[in-house]
Amino acid sequence: MVQVRLPNSEILEVEEGTTVKDLLPRLFSKKKAKKALLARIDGELKDLSHPIQAPCSLEILFEGDEEALETLRHSASHLLAQAVQELYPGTKLAIGPAIDNGFYYDLDIPQKVSEEDLPKIEEKMQKLADASMPLERVEMDMAEAKRFFQEKGESYKVELLEDLEREGAQGVSLYRQGEFWDLCRGPHVPATNAVKVFKLTSLAGAYWKGDASRPMLTRIYGTAFFSKKELKEHLARIEEAKKRDHRRLGKELDLFSIQDATGPGLILWHPRGGLIRKCIEDFWRDEHLKRGYDILFTPHIARLDLWKTSGHLDFYSENMYSPMEIDDVLYQLKPMNCPFHIAVYNSSLRSYRELPLRWCELGTVYRYEMTGTLHGLMRVRGFTQDDAHVFCRPDQLQSEISSILDMTLYMLRVFGFDRYDVYLSTRPDKFVGSEKNWERATSALESALQAQGLEYEIDPGEGVFYGPKIDIKIRDSLDRSWQCSTIQVDFNLPERFEVKYIGEDGQPHTPIMVHRALLGSIERFFGVLIEHYGGAFPVWLAPVQALVLTVTDRHAQWAGEVVSILRQRGFRVEADLRNEKLGKKIREAQLQKIPYMLVVGDREVEEQTVAPRSRTGETLESCGVEEFATRLQEELEAPFKAALNTK
Repeated sequence: MVQVRLPNSEILEVEEGTTVKDLLPRLFSKKKAKKALLARIDGELKDLSHPIQAPCSLEILFEGDEEALETLRHSASHLLAQAVQELYPGTKLAIGPAIDNGFYYDLDIPQKVSEEDLPKIEEKMQKLADASMPLERVEMDMAEAKRFFQEKGESYKVELLEDLEREGAQGVSLYRQGEFWDLCRGPHVPATNAVKVFKLTSLAGAYWKGDASRPMLTRIYGTAFFSKKELKEHLARIEEAKKRDHRRLGKELDLFSIQDATGPGLILWHPRGGLIRKCIEDFWRDEHLKRGYDILFTPHIARLDLWKTSGHLDFYSENMYSPMEIDDVLYQLKPMNCPFHIAVYNSSLRSYRELPLRWCELGTVYRYEMTGTLHGLMRVRGFTQDDAHVFCRPDQLQSEISSILDMTLYMLRVFGFDRYDVYLSTRPDKFVGSEKNWERATSALESALQAQGLEYEIDPGEGVFYGPKIDIKIRDSLDRSWQCSTIQVDFNLPERFEVKYIGEDGQPHTPIMVHRALLGSIERFFGVLIEHYGGAFPVWLAPVQALVLTVTDRHAQWAGEVVSILRQRGFRVEADLRNEKLGKKIREAQLQKIPYMLVVGDREVEEQTVAPRSRTGETLESCGVEEFATRLQEELEAPFKAALNTK
């Protein structure tokens, strides 16, 4: 007999080898036991068929548990693969994980499949789900598993097994549902009928293992939920996301373009997009200057030797462009700004009294991304990183990280983001620097998070080899997560470049280097902003804050005076003096998502006023130009005041 501890601290005595499923009648009513989906044993997710072999803690998961939903989606990916194999004989399986908001499966299908075929695949999935096939786990040793998949002609699975074998795996688990088998570590729902509510959403191409020299596979995306209501809400969010797609809005609002003539992944900022970028950058620079940073500007290229010293040529060469030869010397487009900032630091001997040094740069970098991975502003080949590096003494590290975190959250709040997923990544198995420094740096990061009152998750061993880090993912208006801000402690580059300062003891010491980006890249952050606001930017970011509309030509003079007054107050104002109907002018201004339209007619000319309308269609009371300017100024300042008053 072994002891099982339940969440309520109750202890059960069970016979060794008893499965979780066999134990359910002792824990729940017959009706509730049928709804059980998974078990968490000593913190690890297991199938209900898992045998209890030793004393453990046990928790049963049902619908509504986040991990149960992820498992449901993983099981749905197996159902998708089975359906495709039955519809298209000869299909080979690659991989099929659960992902945020859904799942996908990469498949080598022997014929062309398009999105028009998705309903047929869904119908087949539904029939397989209704068959209530149990998902059975089968353990095999490596040789047996390889032989099994070789006989089935599943070459991709065999390759995955060979990868696992090289990593030292002795055996693997397979899952079976009916005649369908897949290589998988699990866990899964008990049977296919648990996958009741699902939808295939799109189809794309994907290279095997992301390698352009390998076969192009068909990737089918889908999602699954426990209720039709949740699925309906999710599909509505997808439709809303399509309306907010930054590529579509970028064209409609004339913000940016990507053209074949200039090259894929290279952004052309149009005047209105450029004006928004100026607002972002002005705010960014001003805030850094207020907080004790100095602004740097560094070149776009450097001698190849610089990237040898930094280690980029050893670890990052596949993402770097080919070198160029200048005066018989090889130069390289920069993929990072860090080595340049170190070069500035090393340009003179530093004293402990000078530290901390805080240097920031909006530096444009260039990274090679495969054509298939490029995506509007979100994945590009040339982008401007809102980069900064802090060089500090060990005793200054915690306060510097706290200051960085404070600035990060303030700036994100100003841009309209107040929900985050925060992760603290700790020391991996392979690392540089001493364990003592790692512990000190990790403690400083954690203390800063706690001081801000932020909830965070620890990612054990997920720090980069050169130091621990904090990653902040913002949640947008559609509750999607975007990786933007990162704070990284670096023990590697200071060592490689022999970065030193003279300490109070008169001896050379190595400073701690902190890398940090608040917005990530200006291009990607702009794309996130477009989709977050659906192109309807807050007043402080709107390229045109107000548009003066004339009813007829005789109102043009007063309209021009209104524009002049507001521009002198520093507002971005234009006039539409066309001989068109007022209704058409208003509709076009609303489509351009201009915050305010100021209608000027006979009454406004006579009274020297304007009649404001908001882009949402709200008609406001007529008022004087100065009164409207005050209103506009208050709205412009509101995000900054709110961000200061929010914790």
